[in-house]
Amino acid sequence: MLINKTRVLVVGGGATGVGIIRDLALRGIDAVLVEQQDLAHGASFRFHGLLHSGARYAVKDPSAAKECMEENLILNDVASTCVKKIGGLFLQHELDDDSYVAKWLDGCKQSGIGIKEISVKKLLEDNAFLTKSIKRAYQVPDGIIDGSRLVWANVYQAIRFGAKVFTYTKLNGILTENNKVTGAEVINTLTGEKAFWECEVIINAAGTWADQIASLAGIKLNLIKNKGSLLVFNQRFTPKVINRLRTPSDGDIIVPHHNVTILGTTSIDVDNPNATEVTSEEVNVLLNAGKELVPGIGSYRVLRAYAGVRPLYVNSADQSEDSRNITRDFIIIDHGVIDGLNGLISLVGGKLTTYRLIAEKTVNYVGKLIGEKEPCSTDKISLIDKNKYRASSGQSRIFVQRYGDRSQLIDDQIIANPEKASILCECEDVSYAEVEEVASWEDTHNMDDLRRKTRIGMGTCQGLYCSFRSLGVAWKNLKKKTEPPMKQLRSFLENRYKGQKTLLWDSQIRENELTLGVYSTIFNLERSEEEE
Repeated sequence: MLINKTRVLVVGGGATGVGIIRDLALRGIDAVLVEQQDLAHGASFRFHGLLHSGARYAVKDPSAAKECMEENLILNDVASTCVKKIGGLFLQHELDDDSYVAKWLDGCKQSGIGIKEISVKKLLEDNAFLTKSIKRAYQVPDGIIDGSRLVWANVYQAIRFGAKVFTYTKLNGILTENNKVTGAEVINTLTGEKAFWECEVIINAAGTWADQIASLAGIKLNLIKNKGSLLVFNQRFTPKVINRLRTPSDGDIIVPHHNVTILGTTSIDVDNPNATEVTSEEVNVLLNAGKELVPGIGSYRVLRAYAGVRPLYVNSADQSEDSRNITRDFIIIDHGVIDGLNGLISLVGGKLTTYRLIAEKTVNYVGKLIGEKEPCSTDKISLIDKNKYRASSGQSRIFVQRYGDRSQLIDDQIIANPEKASILCECEDVSYAEVEEVASWEDTHNMDDLRRKTRIGMGTCQGLYCSFRSLGVAWKNLKKKTEPPMKQLRSFLENRYKGQKTLLWDSQIRENELTLGVYSTIFNLERSEEEE
């Protein structure tokens, strides 16, 4: 059994966890991160991709609104290859309450959010897809952000500064002595191999699994798991983020992202952090809400439905009936102060937009506990080499944007064989070189990991064409992974299907049947399992 030593062990590979490991690494603090699955498999990937201006929270949560605006500006600088400043709109429908608008305007002013009222007539002339029932319209500095790309950019930099990151590694036990954390037992979920890490502090940044981590130390964490469902349309029909100017409710955010448009979200409390399946009722709720701003939204093809589960913290006595009323601000819980176990810190709440700030405040706090005084620099150091990005062009610039320092490995593939620059996934413009190279990386364990890094299978065809191409190109590298390649392909297609099964109507049924035919007959997937 392996025994290792570090100062800080971070649990959770979402935006908060990787922000913390990056911050620790940049301050020179020895640290390790463990994640039970792939990075960004939870809410940091399963959200609408909105980089908040904070305007959504200006009325009920002004503290969170102010933090979102400040972090929005920072991320536009240090994470520029992960974000786009496309701007947003807040639109008041004729059904919406005038009194809320006045409160919203005051809240934005108090939170330092720059807004500008624009002509409704001009807005409708430029955006014919919008309803004619809009009364007032305001511009806000919303943006879009790629959660998976952001997470990996943080990790790449953290590793470069000395951190260690282990995916598919689950925290199996917390070791204590004299009411203090002394270490942790972890287990590799692919191989079953166990290891021990001696450490001074464990930071629980496991999101909706945070209560499970706390329970390993016998501590109860009051966590509400709140599911937000979203729909993905097969085209980018709006140039800006659209927000409904009313009290936050279902289906009032529309986000253009990559080559698609995302409509969200719902707010339903669930018991299980893995409860990410979307019901037909939720689909109808979102479509009906979306039609109020975009009357023709039902004519667009819906590619898939998906959901993320938000971790919300409340004191048991203060739990609200409506989870939308719970603050989206974050909370640092020192279990030494509250529960008498020194060295265990839990984080709950927050937004992806504020992940860097959460990390900064957490590491500031932990630094005091372990006697480290190095200041935070994550608001000044870019996630990628900006000079390299500016000096590159064409496909090489795209690779830098997607993979940071690792982009040179893909460029080298194309230099050695220019034919590998050809596009394998037309929907997302992913090259053969990217698929082959990324599949070879130690932190790519299967085809779904490959999808999260490259975006294969996330476009209009949902993997119909690019999945078997990817399997062929990456075959030699995928054979080295724990799971057989054909099993990886089945899992990949099953995960694509999960997001489509509540949407099987019209063209969606036809394409689903085509996918079934291709993989059941040509590739014989239904029988291939018997041969493995």
